Formats: sequence, C-alpha cells, structure tokens
Amino acid sequence: MRIPYTKAHGAKNDFLLTMAADAPQENLAEAAIAICNRYTGVGADGWLIVNHPPEGESSYDARIRLFNSDGSEVEMSGNGTRCAAAYILDAGCKKTDVTIVTGAGPKQMKVLSAEGFVYNFEMNMGSPKWTKEELHHRLKIEGEVFDCTILNVGNPQCAVFVPDFDFDWRAAGAAIEKHPYFPNKTNVSFIYRLDKHSIDVRFFERGAGETMSSGTGSTGAATAAVLRGMVTSPIHVHTPAGPLELKWNGGSEDAFLTGPAEIVARGEFYYQAEK
Repeated sequence: MRIPYTKAHGAKNDFLLTMAADAPQENLAEAAIAICNRYTGVGADGWLIVNHPPEGESSYDARIRLFNSDGSEVEMSGNGTRCAAAYILDAGCKKTDVTIVTGAGPKQMKVLSAEGFVYNFEMNMGSPKWTKEELHHRLKIEGEVFDCTILNVGNPQCAVFVPDFDFDWRAAGAAIEKHPYFPNKTNVSFIYRLDKHSIDVRFFERGAGETMSSGTGSTGAATAAVLRGMVTSPIHVHTPAGPLELKWNGGSEDAFLTGPAEIVARGEFYYQAEK
C-alpha cells in the first residue's frame, strides 16, 4: 500500500500527516510503528491522521488522531496540533483562526505569521488540571527521590525539578514514564529555573522517548513552575530546539503557547502490513 504523507515539525518535534481516506483502515498502530521508524520508514516522533469536517460543519477545521512512534494512540500533542494547523492552511484553508479537534477536545490557534511553509501560532492549550496533593510529589526511582509536580494539560505530565542536567535524565525519564504511579504512563519534563521568566527543559515523551521539544511538555513544565512560585508569566521555555513562550497567570485561566510549525517534505511510504 502507498501511504501519502506530509512531514512537518514544531520546534524539531517531527510528525507525519496523512488524510484518513489515504491511511490503512485497520491496524493503524502497526502502520504508525512502520512509518515512524527512522531507519526503515520515513521517521518521526508521531503520525497524525487528519479528517476534514463533514459538509456543513463549521465549528472546527480538522479532526486528528495521534499515534506515537511506538504505535500508542494518545490524546494530543501541542507541537503536533500546530503541525496539523499548518497542514490544512497549506492545503488552502484561508482562516486566521483555526480549530483542530484532538483527543483532548478542540484546540484553537491564532495564526501570527505565515511565510512560505513556515507558520507561527498562538495556541490555546486549555486550563491545566492538578490536585493539591500532587503539586509537591516525591517520586522514588531505584532509591533516588525526584521532586515532581503532576498535572494534566490535555495529556498527563510529570514535571521534575532539577538543579542541573548533569545526570542520566533520559534513563530517569524512561523509568518515570513507566512508574506504577502512572497506570497509563506519563510524559516527563525535567526543569531547571533560569530566572523569574525563564526555564530550561528536557523532554522524555510517553511513547516517543527523548524529543527536542514538546508543546504539551512545555505547557506542563511552565505551569508547574508557576504553581511552585518559581516563575511568572510570560514564561520563556528554552528547549534543545529553541524557545517557546507560554502565558498563564494561574488558577482556572487557559494557558496560551506560542510556537512554530514548518512543513518540510511530502512523499509516499510503501507500506506492507505484517501477515
């Protein structure tokens, strides 16, 4: 089977996008593992299956499903949702405000700029959810205790506060992701405070492993730092792929994340389903 794809990235967090009508109609998890493989496939952190709204539906511009590179289907990705918005704009959508329906509900994005294949969006990430008990949580991994804030920003996040990155945070992220405390696994961010408006973050994402950046991870990290009183809005989130900016003043307010999405390639993946 030939699967057409568009490749895009949001701050080097990369995704493949395929219209639902062009994707396999079954075994999508298996297909996601194949197409996302960086050696035998196209290579990506995740695969987005895109549906246009039915005729006459005007409340949203596209509906997406997200499969991580390990085949797991998850609620959403902030960077991936921006890539989906860039995908439909490039396909001819003329709006300056775009709504994408994700597994975590509809997400609204304002188009801040569009130059060629490069777009910049302000995305409403919704209102973060947390409990008082999980604001200051101690998570024990092989005898080491990590200082965490556990919250949900459309998907589960474990924000870990560290004095530096001079330790094997990738191994720690892999262990935290699968810790029994998280029955459905979790995304992990490691946070180092720079100043009252800036944090430096490393990401280990559920089902994808280390990523250069993460929209929901940046949202979780920044809001956790606000909740801890370490930073105030706006927060500059420094990632290995460059900066993202989050605005959030706490409480039940929605958080707004500003970041890029760029379309970089199109092609076909020659997929052979396992027998």
